[in-house]
Amino acid sequence: MKRSAGGQAMSRNLSTQTNEDFEKAKTRGRIQSVLSTLAWKNSDLLSFYAVTDLIKPRNETYRGMRTIPISQIIGSEGRYQDFSQAFYPKKELLRSRWRSIDGAVKQYIILPPISVYKVGQWYFVRDGNHRVSVAKAQGVEFIDAEVVELDSEIPLEAGLTMKQLRRRVTHYERKRFIEQYSPTYLPMDQIVFSSPGSYAELVHHIQVHKYYINQGKSETLSFEEGARSWYENVYKPIIEEVRLQKLLAAFPGTTEADLYMWIVRHWDNLKHMSGSHEVSIESAASDYKTRFGKGALRRFIDRLKNAFSRE
Repeated sequence: MKRSAGGQAMSRNLSTQTNEDFEKAKTRGRIQSVLSTLAWKNSDLLSFYAVTDLIKPRNETYRGMRTIPISQIIGSEGRYQDFSQAFYPKKELLRSRWRSIDGAVKQYIILPPISVYKVGQWYFVRDGNHRVSVAKAQGVEFIDAEVVELDSEIPLEAGLTMKQLRRRVTHYERKRFIEQYSPTYLPMDQIVFSSPGSYAELVHHIQVHKYYINQGKSETLSFEEGARSWYENVYKPIIEEVRLQKLLAAFPGTTEADLYMWIVRHWDNLKHMSGSHEVSIESAASDYKTRFGKGALRRFIDRLKNAFSRE
């Protein structure tokens, strides 16, 4: 059965409209990317897996069908690099799917709801990234979604960068460490980490040290006793080496505690690779500086980037 002339004209017109819509949306995404680059910012959506790997949500609850604000969608499970933070398409390979959804919406075809994870008041798309993008381009404010909610004590917010989130998580972990162990016996004003997971690793270091010094003793040492010994016999000697070799200058933006943790890991790796326990902490620190430290030019470039970036 042949299409009528009117039907063919409508089809061509729809094709033209969806193509123009995609070009407009893609241009907006490109502009956002350029502006973000000039501001030394990431223009991508947040990665659901990267975020949850940091905040480690505990419980998962199915909330069913909800109507959610598109403005509160801040990330994606698998397409976070394909769309800008405002959900404009960034890649040509999205054109076909994007246009088909745009055309369906223009013809008033009812599309299935999207699927999202909810963390706090914010959402991450599991399925339906193109539908969100088209809705955003058309000025739609709300969209139907199947919602699974995750519990987290670490708050998120629109425009949050991964760097800011890592800092927020580290601050939360420090707070939990202090609440749990009340380490008044340690100089916590000096033991400050900037990387998530470090405070849990610190506890492990103390526990391992306590285990070894407890060998052959009739009474089990307390965590406090183990921590005091760890600080005097493990932490302080390594920090003295950090200062002697001026490692903070080679690793701008880090703390002495960060360097302690990184050097210990590197020390263990060197001993494992050499098959010997004769590797000294002095040589481990020196080797770490040589391999991973930044020279004067690189430090200058980093300072420029930090000066013009908004965190």
